[in-house]
Amino acid sequence: MAAAAGGGRAPRRPALLTPRGNGDRTVFLFDRRREQADPDEKVLRYGKDNYRAFRSAVCQAFGIASDEKFVITTTNRKEITEDNFSDLVQDGVTLYLLQSVDQMLLLATKERIDFLPHYDTLVKSGMYEYYASEGQNPLPFALAELIDNSLSATSRNTGIRSIQIKLLFDDSQGKPAVAVIDNGSGMTSKQLNNWAVYRLSKFTRQGDFESDHSGYVRPLPVPRSLNSDISYFGVGGKQAVFFVGQSARMISKPAASQDVHELVLSKEDFEKKEKNKEAIYTGFIQNRKPSDSTHITSDDERFLHNLILEERDKESFTAVVITGVQPDHMQYLKNYFHLWTRQLAHIYHYYIHGPKGNEANAVTKDISPFNNIDIQISMFEKGKVPKIVNLREIKDDMQTLYINTAADSFEFKAHVEEEGIVEGIIRYHPFLYDKETYPDDPCFPSRLNDDDDDDCFIVEKGARGKRPIFECFWNGRLIPYTTVEDFDWCAPPKKRGLAPIECYNRISGALFTNDKFQVSTNKLTFMDLELKLKDKNTLFTRIFNGQEQRMKIDREFALWLKECHEKYDKQIKFTVFKGITVRSDIPSKRMQSPWTTYAAIEWDGKTYKTGQLVKTTKTHPIFYGSIEKFFLYGDHDGDIFATGGEVQIALEPQALYAETKIIPISKLDRTVSDKVVKKYIEDEMARLPDKLSVTWPEGDELLPNDTRFAGTPIGALRIEILNKKGEAMQKLPGTSHGGSKKLLVELKVILHSPTENKEIISHISQHGGKWPYWFKKMENLQKLGNYSLKLQVVLNESNADTYAGRPLPSKVFKFTIVEGKPEKFLVGLLELPFRIGVPFNIPLELQDEFGHPTHLTTRLRPILEASGLTLKHEDIPVATKCIIKGVTAKGCINSCQGKNFNLKITLPGLKEDTQVIKIRLQPGPPRQLKVKPDSEILKIENGTAFPFQVEVLDESGNITAQPELIVHCKFLGASDLPVYSVDCSNGGTNILTGPVIHVQNIKKDQILKARIEVLNCKDVPPVEKIIKLLPSSHVARLQVLSMNGQKALQIKHQDEITCVAGHVMNKLIFQMYDEAEREIPITAAAAEKIKVNWTPKIDRELLMQGLLPDVKVPTSVKDVRYCLITYLDEHVSLESAFTVRPVPDEPKHIKCKLKGSNTLQMGEELQSEIDVMITDQFGNQVQTVTSACVNSLGVSGPGLDKSNLKVTWQESTQTMKVKGIRYKPCLLGSKELCFAWREFSDFIRVNLVAGSPAKLQFVDWPELEKPVAVINGRELQRPLIVQLCDQWGNPTPEPNVKISLTKSNNLKIVPSNLQHKTDDTGRANLGVFSIHAPRGEHILQLKASYNKTILDCLVITIKVLPDPEKPVCLNVKYDKSPSFPAGGTFPDFMVSVLSEDDTIIKNINPARISMKMWEAQNSRARAPIDVTTFSCSKVKDDKEDGFFYFRDKVVPERVGTYIVQFTFAMDKTNMLNSEQIIVEVVPNDPVRLLPDSLPATPAVSNVRALTSRTLVKDLYLHLMDEYNNHTGLDLVGRIIAKIKSPNEEDIEIPQFQGKVNTVEFPLESGSAEINLVLAEDSPGRDSTEYILVFEPHLPAFKTPLEPYCLSFMFYNDSKKQQLMATLTREKDQLSKSIDLYRKMFDTTNQLVAEMKCQVKEAETREAFLRSELKKHQIELPQTNILQYVDSLLKKKMLEQEGVMKQPRRTCTLPNYPKGNQDILGKIAHLAQIEDNEAAKVISWHLASDMDCVVTLTTEAARSIFDETQGRQQVLPLDSIYKKALPDWSRPLPHLRNGRTFFRPVGNPVFARDLLTFPDNIEHCQTVFGMLLGDTIIIDNLDAANHYRKEVVKITHCPTLLTREGDRIRSNGKFGGLQNKAPPMDKLRGMVFGAPMPKLYSTFSGQIDLLQQYRAAVVKLDNVNKDLDLHLQSLNTPEMQKKKQELAEQEKSLKLVKQKLGMTPALSDKGAESLLQPIMLDISDTPIPPKRMRRDTVKKLYSSEEWISSPGKQQQQQVLQMAPSELNGTPRKRKA
Repeated sequence: MAAAAGGGRAPRRPALLTPRGNGDRTVFLFDRRREQADPDEKVLRYGKDNYRAFRSAVCQAFGIASDEKFVITTTNRKEITEDNFSDLVQDGVTLYLLQSVDQMLLLATKERIDFLPHYDTLVKSGMYEYYASEGQNPLPFALAELIDNSLSATSRNTGIRSIQIKLLFDDSQGKPAVAVIDNGSGMTSKQLNNWAVYRLSKFTRQGDFESDHSGYVRPLPVPRSLNSDISYFGVGGKQAVFFVGQSARMISKPAASQDVHELVLSKEDFEKKEKNKEAIYTGFIQNRKPSDSTHITSDDERFLHNLILEERDKESFTAVVITGVQPDHMQYLKNYFHLWTRQLAHIYHYYIHGPKGNEANAVTKDISPFNNIDIQISMFEKGKVPKIVNLREIKDDMQTLYINTAADSFEFKAHVEEEGIVEGIIRYHPFLYDKETYPDDPCFPSRLNDDDDDDCFIVEKGARGKRPIFECFWNGRLIPYTTVEDFDWCAPPKKRGLAPIECYNRISGALFTNDKFQVSTNKLTFMDLELKLKDKNTLFTRIFNGQEQRMKIDREFALWLKECHEKYDKQIKFTVFKGITVRSDIPSKRMQSPWTTYAAIEWDGKTYKTGQLVKTTKTHPIFYGSIEKFFLYGDHDGDIFATGGEVQIALEPQALYAETKIIPISKLDRTVSDKVVKKYIEDEMARLPDKLSVTWPEGDELLPNDTRFAGTPIGALRIEILNKKGEAMQKLPGTSHGGSKKLLVELKVILHSPTENKEIISHISQHGGKWPYWFKKMENLQKLGNYSLKLQVVLNESNADTYAGRPLPSKVFKFTIVEGKPEKFLVGLLELPFRIGVPFNIPLELQDEFGHPTHLTTRLRPILEASGLTLKHEDIPVATKCIIKGVTAKGCINSCQGKNFNLKITLPGLKEDTQVIKIRLQPGPPRQLKVKPDSEILKIENGTAFPFQVEVLDESGNITAQPELIVHCKFLGASDLPVYSVDCSNGGTNILTGPVIHVQNIKKDQILKARIEVLNCKDVPPVEKIIKLLPSSHVARLQVLSMNGQKALQIKHQDEITCVAGHVMNKLIFQMYDEAEREIPITAAAAEKIKVNWTPKIDRELLMQGLLPDVKVPTSVKDVRYCLITYLDEHVSLESAFTVRPVPDEPKHIKCKLKGSNTLQMGEELQSEIDVMITDQFGNQVQTVTSACVNSLGVSGPGLDKSNLKVTWQESTQTMKVKGIRYKPCLLGSKELCFAWREFSDFIRVNLVAGSPAKLQFVDWPELEKPVAVINGRELQRPLIVQLCDQWGNPTPEPNVKISLTKSNNLKIVPSNLQHKTDDTGRANLGVFSIHAPRGEHILQLKASYNKTILDCLVITIKVLPDPEKPVCLNVKYDKSPSFPAGGTFPDFMVSVLSEDDTIIKNINPARISMKMWEAQNSRARAPIDVTTFSCSKVKDDKEDGFFYFRDKVVPERVGTYIVQFTFAMDKTNMLNSEQIIVEVVPNDPVRLLPDSLPATPAVSNVRALTSRTLVKDLYLHLMDEYNNHTGLDLVGRIIAKIKSPNEEDIEIPQFQGKVNTVEFPLESGSAEINLVLAEDSPGRDSTEYILVFEPHLPAFKTPLEPYCLSFMFYNDSKKQQLMATLTREKDQLSKSIDLYRKMFDTTNQLVAEMKCQVKEAETREAFLRSELKKHQIELPQTNILQYVDSLLKKKMLEQEGVMKQPRRTCTLPNYPKGNQDILGKIAHLAQIEDNEAAKVISWHLASDMDCVVTLTTEAARSIFDETQGRQQVLPLDSIYKKALPDWSRPLPHLRNGRTFFRPVGNPVFARDLLTFPDNIEHCQTVFGMLLGDTIIIDNLDAANHYRKEVVKITHCPTLLTREGDRIRSNGKFGGLQNKAPPMDKLRGMVFGAPMPKLYSTFSGQIDLLQQYRAAVVKLDNVNKDLDLHLQSLNTPEMQKKKQELAEQEKSLKLVKQKLGMTPALSDKGAESLLQPIMLDISDTPIPPKRMRRDTVKKLYSSEEWISSPGKQQQQQVLQMAPSELNGTPRKRKA
């Protein structure tokens, strides 16, 4: 750091020769009294703390006379005096000797300073270093730090705040430099010293560092936080200057100082001091006068002379001059001048332009705090014009672009934590036509450039791109490196929202935070802004019209975005949806679909539709065409807005371009007109045939629309085909049609008629090459009509008249053949009706001699005649239509219905000139009005109506009528007169009258005029009558008078009268006047019509005397009485009203009011104030008291601490205010304060609550010193509830105090939540924990803190015991020695359940233990779904308890490995399994012989061929047990085969080969291989069935086994044998197919039977429920049952809800919390009583016990007692002597031995019998039996006395209670207040509640029955539908076909058997024996579920399989089924 400013010589510092003592101070002095004084400093060492001695030492050191006047000041010009000497004169201080304090500094001085960095340098060193630039050049942000300092310095300027940045790059003025200059407050030398200290922020500039700030004061809130409070940390300025350059010169002058202070810091000086081992952080401040640059001697700083010269005339300023600028920084500042100035304008946008920003259309205003900042940047280079820019003039910074491209904005505010406030704004940048308006950021480009390639498909990115939404401003200044992507409520939704998803990319935003959010010291990033904003507790509100609105901001934002989209986006609207398509023209398969097609779009205010002509732009070449369709990517289903799409156009003209193009819609030229496109197409189409040229070489030219007579010829035609260029052509041009085509000309003459167009002539002409197209002359067109001669160009080959969708040229000549002159006429249809004076027309039809219609050729005068009428008419002109116009008739009709006349018409000059027609003439339109009476002047009384008789006449005087004939009468001469109106539309006459005529305030006769006219008939003149209106004699005015002594005062309408509260107003006089101000006497009839609103009854006699009822003045001054007197008769309704306002009476009471909460904590004062008000007897505040009354007010209360009690008088409210209420330590709860003034007093209750939390206490845990025993896995005996308590042990209701639970590692608690918070009562219910831990003691520790203070917490020791009831394993015992043969029985299994302590658990329900068995598959031990389950057997008496036996359980019938496992159901979901037992099932004893598979029936013969004689080949027979398991593997024997005949008499038996009758085969391992052949020429009858029998012989097995029999057919002929073999195979196949059919039909029949059974059960259930409903008086209809039941259910539920909501008596006494299962609750809540009177008297009788808590155990009662510190009364049931309790079935005392001793009166009943108990009936009977005993309820006291008097004659009489509230005690006492029940409301809610009304239970029963009935009806309907559906399925063609196939197969089988010659009995038996092994025995098994059977039937007998039956497929199916069915299935027997 430089020791001196500029290049001046270094100051001398005299060495101290002797060490200083502790009290010595070294002071540096400059003598500046005169210019000739010594310029150097002098050093004075001084040790005394005395100003006078110091001044003497100074005089001695400088040789100053003692009488010379001078002052000693600090460098800040503070004079040293006796008072401030010790504070200002410190060690090392620099002082001035001046003539006066404000003397100009004649020579510069240097002040030593130290600027050791502040300790925050270490503390906050963790923040990342300055200008971690994130890819941006940080130089603008370094300059921004210096601007921050200038903004803070100028924040208090009242005028312009000027900030200049000067880039001094002129080499002629020295080396490059950067200067930042402002006109702020400047810095004193001490402040400049502080600035040099690193890390000395504005918050720490106090204490050791001198500052002119007394401490940091936070600025007041302003919009956008633009408070200029942005120079914060004491870091940025120093970091900035050394980032820009190597040296900084600070020059500053404060406003109140004459001196300029200058400090130089340089890197070079720091390095020099370090090298010389000098103190680095020391230096000098140059103090000088303004504009003094003598200390600047270096040529490198020549520019400083000019800067210092500018100091003149500046009141205050600060300049930061940076030298040694880095070369790369200088190049950047020069080359990117526009860029970095734009960035600065962006950073300080809102400081420059105000809170609303730089709005383009904003009106310029005067200087204000938001537009007085002038930041100017200038750059000076040698030889160049200076670049000067003001940041206010920059128009392209990003915030300006955001503001001026936005169409709308959405403002909001976020409240974070305590004082953190974020203002936010979101702006919407709409899409305009073909582009987004979201501005691009040069540093962050958002979109790609458009690609003009037609074949390239681009899906445009969002408008914002990847940029985040929000930029963040801190105190109005941009924090450049922090942005916020979005918030949940403004992020694009996952599902489609109200606005399209692209709208979310069109928003930009800004967040404006206050200083409660932390930023980095370099102001580049926020620390935690986004985390705080996205915290769940952050509250967002919308700002609308400057007001905060608490709404759902996500909904508000979505609606705003939708509105912006619809209002501002100029997008393309796709309309006329056509469908979804796939575009194969796109190379990317991903983009080929889906595409939505539309027929029209709306774009830029225009509509483009299919077929519309368009032109493209930005395409090569430019296309012209017509629109075919529009494409929009995506799956849409209707009209939709989008920013773009594509369009398919057909190129025009299509005749030349037969192709289509698909281009982006944005490439359509919106500026081109249809005229231009059509002109282009027309130019192209000019090459095609355009028109025909026709000439008439021989004359007789036919002109267009020519008229000719019949037979006129039409001359020859010569034709040429021309294009638009006028060139003749004979064939088509162009190549698009694949070759030229010749053109022909076709001529047609067509006669047009209304029904058809008839072709008369048709010819076609070719072009001759040398001659043109030619047609000959046409003659003899004689038929009348319109004709067309059409010439049409057609194609040569097809005769088509169109080409490429465009018609070929044609020409049409239209002409007409007309008729001759007229000869006769007919009268046409006449238009009715005919009316007098109304002209009408008579149409005539003229005809020529051929009967053709014709017209006149000359004007004609017709003649009209009719008897009794005068007729007028016009002549008939020459025209196409012959009409006699203007015929008018006049005459008398005398009827509104009209009259008939004969009209004769004559046309002179025709051969047939006369016609007669009949007409009916009606009256004409209205022309005059006739009014009766006829007199001109009519008299009428005011308030009456007048009738007029009116008639409407036509011009001939006939009464006429017409629709909407309204006669209107208007009265003139006064205001608000009625208007009369009457309808004369029907008869033309009526009575005209209306409302009464009433004129206000009429005092005498008044003349009116009545104007009567017909509306809508201007031709009828009005009629006027004069009306004389007489004044009305009815009542017109009411008057009320009040007597004040002898004087009557009038009370006007709406007057206000004051009167003392509670008094009575009397002597009110009432008068009535008519319109002429004549008083009307009040008669009895008139009195009946007078009403007042303050009393319902009126004394009519007084009213007739003119006196009104007395008015009682309200007792409250706030109640103003409105008094209304009304008079109502048939003529008038009058009223007169006045208001009575009460005023207070004399003082009678005082009233105390607590303002605020009535709660105060122990030891603290009540925060609320108590107002004491003096009132009258009605509670009205008396305003006449004065402040002296406070001396008479006294305050008292138990435990009240009056040390701080203050009473003050409030003049504004005329009340006394009491403060300082505080209590000494005492019991908590409600405390009563007594306030007394004079003889009056009042009371206020305050709630004394506990103090601040100091410790934690457990609730309901009295003995925590001992370990708490708990069984492992069990819950603690009660919930772990902790209570916050103050230091006195009082519970404190402090919520949200965190409580943590710590435990040892081997201890597990469930639930595992270890963090809890207290509730509003200060309690935290940690819940009931389940403890899981090893046996032993474990520790639970609670921890909590409040306001950083650790609370005293307790420790719980848990002693874990094993659970004797928790099952942990199953013990299974059985005999493991025997084997398990198939179908046998298992040995007995004995199962027991063991607990944790290895004991057997007893008292277990046997149903919870089961045995499961399944077959092991693939080594899988897991149980499958279809496991076999057995239940345990009945326990025998001789067996020990706790063992469960499974006896006689059947072993599976199939051989294999099985797994047995026992299961104990601990609950619905958890099962305890035993170890798995592996069971090997072995085969049982053999019982039969069977083959592997059933062979086909052999057919053999005795011929020579071996194959024909083979009976069986490779047949393997095995020994089988009862269940078809292969057995006998250890057996050896033989099998003897022999042949038997089914007919025992048959002796001719075939023999085996070798002529033997038997053959033996060895049987080894239970199997034998069989091969048998018949002998050649063996005996046997031809075509006979024999049986082959295989008999097993086992020497070791004595029981004979069942042989295997096989039938075969024997034939003598080999051919026949082969034929029969075929038939045998067919028979076998048919048998198997029939068997499968029969199985299917048997299953179906079983299913039908079961479904019929279900239907019957459902019908029975429905009938039963219907009968039950009838018992409840509910009748059901026969139809629409479900709809009726649903409506009835809804009705009943509403009625039940209404009953439940009916008000009923409830107990408002709070019940005691049932935290323990031993707590039943308070007595008031245990019972309910229906009778109101009985409930009142019983509740009063038990009043002292109602609050008592009933517990089951004394321990629970004691716990409550301890918890409530003895305040809660308790009753444990285990302490009641139950033998003394009354018998609830005991009769009343007057009933003895079943007879009545006397007849009681008053309906006596035991009180206990009136009680109903919702819960715990047995316990409640015990409680109330003890409390009530035999107490009796009776009607009244007389009945009770009578009852007692009689009962005591025979026995003791219990207490008697009467329903009227009296009590006679059991000792006979009654009377007095203690024996009289108070009213119900005096019991304060301590009353038994009423049970739910009986109607509620009735409705509940009805609803339950209806719901059951509905379910029964639905079930009946479902089972009926299922049955009908199944029966229908049986009758389907498929099922009928199967039945038919079964019958056919049975028939075929019978025929085959007949062909085979099989005996029926044998065949049946054989079939039975054949099928016996595979048949399933289902007779003993239950019917399987319906779904299972259906699936089985579907699986086995699907229609597809049976369509191909019978055949090989069926045979394969049977063979596939046979092994599994032969093997059988394990029988599941019921255990």
